Amino acid sequence: MPLVDDVRIVSLLPSATEILDVLGLTPWVVGRSHECDYPTDIESRPICTSSRLDAVKPSAQIDADVQALLEATLSIYDVNLDVLKDLRPTHIVTQDQCDVCAVNFALVEQAVATLSDPQPQIISLQPHNLSEVWADITQVAAALNIDAASVLAALHERVNACRAKTQQLTNDQRPTVAAIEWIDPLMASGNWIPELIELAGGRDLFGKVGHHSPYIKWDDLLQADPDIIIVMPCGFDLARTQQEIQQEIATHPQWEQLRAFQQQRFYLTDGNAYFNRPGPRLVDSLEILAEIIHPQQFDTHYVNAAWNRFQI
Repeated sequence: MPLVDDVRIVSLLPSATEILDVLGLTPWVVGRSHECDYPTDIESRPICTSSRLDAVKPSAQIDADVQALLEATLSIYDVNLDVLKDLRPTHIVTQDQCDVCAVNFALVEQAVATLSDPQPQIISLQPHNLSEVWADITQVAAALNIDAASVLAALHERVNACRAKTQQLTNDQRPTVAAIEWIDPLMASGNWIPELIELAGGRDLFGKVGHHSPYIKWDDLLQADPDIIIVMPCGFDLARTQQEIQQEIATHPQWEQLRAFQQQRFYLTDGNAYFNRPGPRLVDSLEILAEIIHPQQFDTHYVNAAWNRFQI
């Protein structure tokens, strides 16, 4: 383990905070992003970032605001330099994958350049699929002199337990799944989500492993008419997802034309806590998908807390 007096870690994204926690490093985390909320005791740490977005706006307006900021080459998030200087971190964990997910990497580099010597080590994560998530856990552990072998072994054991129940399923036994990462405009889930759906015994219709989440057209969703729809909006908990989808159905009655809706295989999830954070709780996300897609084969451990069936 690192020495208490020597290591001071700042995490600038929730998944990094969760990686640090699974490695037993939470006691050495001295600062966090405004979105870091797990484990719950991390919320006592000083906040080092802020958002330029108003997260209470409807989905369509949030998406428009995001696009406007990106087109203006502005970061969606800011770094609080005064807080960072006071914390005197030895390590900063951030990401260089998605400017919508966390502070722009260039902005982090600029902030670090203003800190006094010795400057902190930047640990940058870039996951696009499950193997890269495991590699990120290894990278964080190595940078902080931690052995990640037992942690990864426990995660792999849970993944393999799920795979063992689904790997023999035929194509006909694998229902088609539309994973929806954003409601308005419609966006399907990409990166690691298609991989999780495959492991859980489904067939993802729109996402591609390792590729960013794609916008999709209503006509494409209607034509595909998936067996199962799972809504997992980035940044929304279960209650907010329920609120958004009710408003969306009132605006777009096309939802009611879909087979998944009519057959009550239309599910809402806590995308903020699970599917959109590339860290150890992606294994929880896999288990959630498995119990949604194949309820006869998997016990329901997460229902109502992490997901529920949509009720009008």
